[in-house]
Amino acid sequence: MREKPDASSIPPALQRVAITLRTIGGISFWLQLVLGVISGVILIFATFSSSFGRQANQTASQGTGFGIFFALCGLVTLGVGAYFAFRYTRIARELRASSAAGRPSKAKTLDTIRLGLIVNMVGMLLTILGAFATIGSILAKSFSQFQGALTAIDPSRFVQPADLFVVQANTNTIAAHFVGIAASLWLFNRVNR
Repeated sequence: MREKPDASSIPPALQRVAITLRTIGGISFWLQLVLGVISGVILIFATFSSSFGRQANQTASQGTGFGIFFALCGLVTLGVGAYFAFRYTRIARELRASSAAGRPSKAKTLDTIRLGLIVNMVGMLLTILGAFATIGSILAKSFSQFQGALTAIDPSRFVQPADLFVVQANTNTIAAHFVGIAASLWLFNRVNR
């Protein structure tokens, strides 16, 4: 069992940084994890419901396909971003080590936070591209809908519920990346003092 470090041997400023890293990192990790899991479940549901709902000769709308692809890319980067949020809590533990040799340097800590910020920004960009593709596809479908009788009309031309699920998944993923970006910026500001 590890012995707890003597709190008096750790400078107060370092203690505050460690507490901030642990708290903000933990909040960011759990929010990203919950939003990511919800987005993942929604995307799986949307993918399977849209593929089972179509006839064999109909193909998915190209925009929705790109939207799902970019949404999945955004989820993968969200997983990496959540790892960085978890890593912040591990850095906090290392900062509270009793020996100065076991503590990560300020530069190493800032580099880790900076990399987490970049990952979340790239993930947000990918997810926004997915949202653009999906919304564009939905908009094109809504403009092409026939306003008269519904006889012999291709049902794939209508806005499908699966399309809206993809929009919801993208929105949740964007929110999760925003949490990661906000946490990283907050931590970068606190550690850089």
